[in-house]
Amino acid sequence: MNTRQDEGLQRLGRKVAYSDDYAPEVLETFENLHQDNDYWVQFSCPEFTTLCPITGQPDFAEIIIRYIPAERMVESKSLKLYLFSFRNHGDFHEDCVNTIMKDLIKLMAPRYIEVLGKFTPRGGIAIHPYANYGCPGTKYERLAEERFLRQGL
Repeated sequence: MNTRQDEGLQRLGRKVAYSDDYAPEVLETFENLHQDNDYWVQFSCPEFTTLCPITGQPDFAEIIIRYIPAERMVESKSLKLYLFSFRNHGDFHEDCVNTIMKDLIKLMAPRYIEVLGKFTPRGGIAIHPYANYGCPGTKYERLAEERFLRQGL
């Protein structure tokens, strides 16, 4: 069985301060020990909050992140701190979902990733933005296209 050495993770197992604003720099990765396998990793953050950039009122959502890792994986405590950093940040729902996805692509270069935001209704309308990405020129690019098209149903 493979065991992990301290991979330079700065937050796991340590007391850390929560950021007052958007903080992609808190994200950390570790090596994927199963790079020869395709498998899904899913995170669900049912208590995501951000601020409306116009009114400053809080918006609440469940953020669901699903990805197929390549060489690196996101460390969950750093992801929690990152998602928490949106709490005092003003962005539209669609921007939050796309920003999260792009930050995670930049961080770990996954084979495939998708991010769904299930925002609670405000003014009688619920918004559920979805964004995805598949590594260009691979079967994961085709997977992204197929899954994206199904989201519109």
